[in-house]
Amino acid sequence: MTDSSQGKASPLSHAAGAAPDSGGPQVRVLTLIALILAVLALPGFVLRYQAAGEFQFIHSLLCVFLAVNLLICYWEACLFFQRDYIEKRSAYWRERQLAGGRLAIAEFFFGKVSPTRVFSPKLWADVWATYTCYDTAFADRKSFGFNADVGNGFVTTIPTVLLYLAFAGGFLPALAAGLLGLMLFWQQTYVTSVYLASFFIAGRHREISRRELCLWVIGSNCPWVLFPLLGLYVSLRLVLDGNYGVLGL
Repeated sequence: MTDSSQGKASPLSHAAGAAPDSGGPQVRVLTLIALILAVLALPGFVLRYQAAGEFQFIHSLLCVFLAVNLLICYWEACLFFQRDYIEKRSAYWRERQLAGGRLAIAEFFFGKVSPTRVFSPKLWADVWATYTCYDTAFADRKSFGFNADVGNGFVTTIPTVLLYLAFAGGFLPALAAGLLGLMLFWQQTYVTSVYLASFFIAGRHREISRRELCLWVIGSNCPWVLFPLLGLYVSLRLVLDGNYGVLGL
């Protein structure tokens, strides 16, 4: 098969222009992501316990979501700085998927890389390159999807950090945190909803299977509607109540 002619080595270790793996220990990309998220979320839980002496369900959900959003902000910065690379790699991944019959995005997440590449922009650029198998907009710098996510990466990082800390320990006045939350979470809900609507309006859903649509497109974007809706509720309560009671602080 054509896939075997491409070699048994992981495509992640032979990305164009990327530094080769050192040959040391390797971990699956999915495992690496889980470790990164644990490192990002842990301080929020520690601060929460120090402030309240207990954990709380709503805070736990938003803490994990904000940690995920911080990681995505970095990926979105990679989308901008590696845009030329992504355009080249998107063609590579689409050809590889067609030739080998394996889902490119699954091959990426279950592929193995050296932990030393945790901050590699080219590694995380492949997140977008593989996603172009479902939506080519992310290899097109003129598209809404590309520019909306690039904007998110640069604009929402600081508000995400501030809310992450405020929700954990209440270091901001409740009114200030609530207003900031209303702006951030509404922006996330609106932009994600518009992106999903544009995906269907453009007819891209007809180009992929229903399973791929539900798992990789709807499934990967819905958290940025559902969790921000929870964030909007919490933020509104912060503004109306004038305290952090909704978060148990």
